[in-house]
Amino acid sequence: MDSWKEAISRNWIYPTVIICANGFFATMRPSESFLTPYLTGPDKNLTIEEVTNQILPVWTYSYLALLFPVFLLTDYLRYKPVLLLQGISLIVTWLLLLFAHGVLAMQVVEFFYGMVTATEVAYYAYIYSVVSTDRYQRVTSYCRSSTLVAATVAAVLGQLLVSLADVSYFYLNAISLASVALAFLCAFFLPMPQKSMFFHRKDASQSLPGPDKVAAPAGSDRPSSCQEDTSSDSAGRSPTPQQQVGNAKPRNHMLRVLVQLSKDLRDCYSSRKLLYWSLWWALATAGFYQVLNYIQVLWDFQAPSHSSAVYNGAVEALATFLGSVTSMAVGYVKVNWDLSGELALGIFSAMDAGSLFLMYFTGNIWACYAGYLAFKACYMLLITTATFQIAVNLSMERYALMFGFNNFVALVIQTILTVIVVDSRGLGLDISTQFLIYGSYFAVIAGIFLIRSTYTIISIKRSNTSAAGESTGH
Repeated sequence: MDSWKEAISRNWIYPTVIICANGFFATMRPSESFLTPYLTGPDKNLTIEEVTNQILPVWTYSYLALLFPVFLLTDYLRYKPVLLLQGISLIVTWLLLLFAHGVLAMQVVEFFYGMVTATEVAYYAYIYSVVSTDRYQRVTSYCRSSTLVAATVAAVLGQLLVSLADVSYFYLNAISLASVALAFLCAFFLPMPQKSMFFHRKDASQSLPGPDKVAAPAGSDRPSSCQEDTSSDSAGRSPTPQQQVGNAKPRNHMLRVLVQLSKDLRDCYSSRKLLYWSLWWALATAGFYQVLNYIQVLWDFQAPSHSSAVYNGAVEALATFLGSVTSMAVGYVKVNWDLSGELALGIFSAMDAGSLFLMYFTGNIWACYAGYLAFKACYMLLITTATFQIAVNLSMERYALMFGFNNFVALVIQTILTVIVVDSRGLGLDISTQFLIYGSYFAVIAGIFLIRSTYTIISIKRSNTSAAGESTGH
């Protein structure tokens, strides 16, 4: 029996199937596209102001408070316990959505949902701890595809049940509860990893490879973003002066890891290219999640759900599909990102700003839907490009670290936006004015990178002109 369990745990197919099933059921929530109509409808009887200014901001605050400790805890506990915690949080979230009432109860819902989103890092990190590096690309595509398919299926199913079968939002939430319960069950069957990226590495004393150390040797077919300092002869080498200094640090393992992580962050952001892509990542992601969090409120404002047909599910399904298409297109576009990257960031951020301004100025719900589709497609195209541009220059460990830190910075910015613009203790602006602010925010992002790209192009032209002049003079 023990040998059978060991054989299963060593096989990459078994954990991949289970983690994909976990991701599918955790994401397959048909009620999510109809959260605002559910909260403002007869089931919960909340006002649009209570939902916008008192309930939804709690998710941002709890996510920010939980992200960093959960990030460390995820690696320290080796992923599986945190996936179980995510399952429990999802179940509690939907139990409260179904049976609790009042503003305070819904704020508790948002707190537990903040826990859910904070623990998502465990889903994407788990698979790298149980499969070999040559499987990384394939299993990553499987994991991400399972959640994209689930989001699309959930949105389509929800829309069909609402529009054709006249199913109430309460029963959509009951279906979501059943789905997340299955996700929790799947997490139980995951094999427990024996290593993690930071706290349980094969050789924790070695410093993590930096951007200049991760290029694959000639003839290697391993992705450069997945390189690890695990060469077979490393154990027999004498410690380098750097490693000796590292060993002189505090003996406490937790503190040593934290010191190493801070050094890695400093090294990563010393690269100007990585710094600019990360800057856009943090700024744009903050705005993206702010729009995502409040878009249903805007739709309900423009076409009240109690008197209009609701097509939130269909729009979300189409938006997810377009996001998938644009993300896939990045892999086939041949562009010199070193030269044109900042220009692309500026242009597509300007398109995002235009989409948000359209949502503000139009009174037509269909134009608002179209603006949201364009906004999400542009963001997904750029975030996929940013992910690739950062990952290709880093080891898997450092990529995970930058991914977490960029999202943390984005969440800090989003929290500032929420406190000032949304929260009733701040300006407490109405939903329409909020989207004017968000459009202006993306216009500022576009301006930053358009100015940067102009400066870069001028510098390159001057450099080429100078080089040509020297060649002629010689």
